Amino acid sequence: MKAIGFIPLRKGSKGIPGKNKRKMLGRPLFCWVLTEAIFSKLDEVIVFTDDTEIIEFIENQFKWSSKVKAVLRPENTANDTASTEIAMLDYCESVEYNFNVFCLLQATSPFTKAEHINEGLLKIEEGADSSLSVVKTHRFIWNNNGESINYDYKNRPRRQDFEGLLVENGAVYCTTKKALQTSRNRISGVIVPFEMPEISYTEIDTEADWNIVENLLATNLQQQKKNTKITHLVLDVDGVFTDGKVLFSENGELAKSFDMRDGMGLEILRQFDVKVMVMTSENSALVAARMKKLKIDTVFLGAKDKFGLLQDYCLKNDVEINSLAYVGDDVNDLANMCRVGWSFAPANAMDEIKRIADVNLAKKSGEGAIREAAQFIKKYNTRF
Repeated sequence: MKAIGFIPLRKGSKGIPGKNKRKMLGRPLFCWVLTEAIFSKLDEVIVFTDDTEIIEFIENQFKWSSKVKAVLRPENTANDTASTEIAMLDYCESVEYNFNVFCLLQATSPFTKAEHINEGLLKIEEGADSSLSVVKTHRFIWNNNGESINYDYKNRPRRQDFEGLLVENGAVYCTTKKALQTSRNRISGVIVPFEMPEISYTEIDTEADWNIVENLLATNLQQQKKNTKITHLVLDVDGVFTDGKVLFSENGELAKSFDMRDGMGLEILRQFDVKVMVMTSENSALVAARMKKLKIDTVFLGAKDKFGLLQDYCLKNDVEINSLAYVGDDVNDLANMCRVGWSFAPANAMDEIKRIADVNLAKKSGEGAIREAAQFIKKYNTRF
């Protein structure tokens, strides 16, 4: 059974301009659901967009997965009057419905996890024509005529005795090819709902919504942290190894300044079986040369979406993410620092990073911050 995921993205956005590619916790919003779709049981994931910047980003940053395909969306399917169904059907007809199950995923639902997508697919395997994600709400509903809809206000139930209502959260819709061809709708026939956490019900239509969801997402990631022995240390480069400055000439990058004490700290860590990794958004020959000198063999250069890349590394190498420590200094490190076992921020890191870091270091980047983090890890690991 071939199951495909479909993520429609429009360049235009009324409430929040450029919403789909705006960074939430340091990564483009659409990346949250895209990464989970890759880790799900879907066989292929299509990003259908009229934004060539997004297509270029996917082609550069998701090379680690063979599942993803970015497809240019025709203008007539991306204007203000075009429905999601129009975009769905346009793509389906272009590939002659070459799939068994179609899964519509919304980029504005960053709380969607692979397990939720898999549950939607399971409902289809069990005989449903369609499935959709819902949230159980225990709110009391009224109509404009002043009539209570889902409870008797004269006998107000306690929350624990109230079944509540199931409400669409707009995150995941699955359907069979036959049902889609017949109804030309995302859901039809025998429809089975499945629940997602209440946190996933928050809409992102305004700046206030964005801030609420971003804070909820950060808290949700941080709550998954567990204390365990640190086996890996992941490091950013600019603003961690260096002070964030670089010398340029008309021929390009000339020099970066590194602290020799940091190198010794990493050498000591390796003696205690802690693997050192580097993950930087820059694609620098200077960095590559310095990492080779430091004998760091796991180096990711040009990594703009560090979270997805690190998740993939952990899955492929059977590494528990709580056993990772991470040193970062700027917003593109936010998501990873919220999720790994221990996160460290140099003294001169950005305020956004300091607020979520587990440890704010006394030393500045390029002036012994890595050495200080290494000493912390060495002492911390002795308890295990």
